[in-house]
Amino acid sequence: MAAAAYPTITQHIPTMRHLSAILLWLLPLVAAVAQVYPSASPAMIVTGRTSSGENLVNQEVSSFDGNAPLEARFEVRPTDNEGYSARYEWRFFKDNDTKPFLTRLGVEEFTEYTFKESGSFSVKLLATFTQGTTEIEYEQDVPFAIAIAESYIEVPNAFSPNHDTINDTFHVKDNYRSIVEFHAAVYNRWMKKVYEWDDINGEWDGTSGGHDVPDGAYFLHIRAKGADGHVYNIKKTISLVRGYTETMH
Repeated sequence: MAAAAYPTITQHIPTMRHLSAILLWLLPLVAAVAQVYPSASPAMIVTGRTSSGENLVNQEVSSFDGNAPLEARFEVRPTDNEGYSARYEWRFFKDNDTKPFLTRLGVEEFTEYTFKESGSFSVKLLATFTQGTTEIEYEQDVPFAIAIAESYIEVPNAFSPNHDTINDTFHVKDNYRSIVEFHAAVYNRWMKKVYEWDDINGEWDGTSGGHDVPDGAYFLHIRAKGADGHVYNIKKTISLVRGYTETMH
């Protein structure tokens, strides 16, 4: 009986030449994967008053909901950009418009802007990094969002500067919103100016020229402008009563 015929099995062991060829083929892929391209980590730093009444000073945030004026600084914070020249473009949009109302171009790694109008805003960074003939573009995925409230102002009718820590000064109520221009003046019954201030957060302590003024009625005149364009012209009589010891409205 003839012996059965079996297939011949040959084990192929890669030679050094084969390994070299494989490595040469893989190297470009590995290099492409390992390549680090320039990018950015944009940041927004704000100084302003939030809708809850919190005062932020040079605070880094991703969004802001509050009042005008809002001072904002936008920083590029480029990464892995050594050896590249860069050009930055900040685009400012309002109320979901597709066309920016402001575009800032340049090579500086920051820009600053003060928001003085009410509405919804967004700010987005586009960057171009260049090295020789290589050009890398970066676009911010999620723009910074800013919401500025419409204006509001309210003042009390009286105060009691008797140093009991309750209602000791006359000032605009804390619930004001988005006042971008402000001037207040107080006059006595003979219409002589006894005090004035230009800061919405300012106050009158019931003195004039370093001396206490008499108790009684005084005339208040406030001229102000809101971020929404509303003009305030408040004229009213206020009472100064040092003998009053309870919270006054």
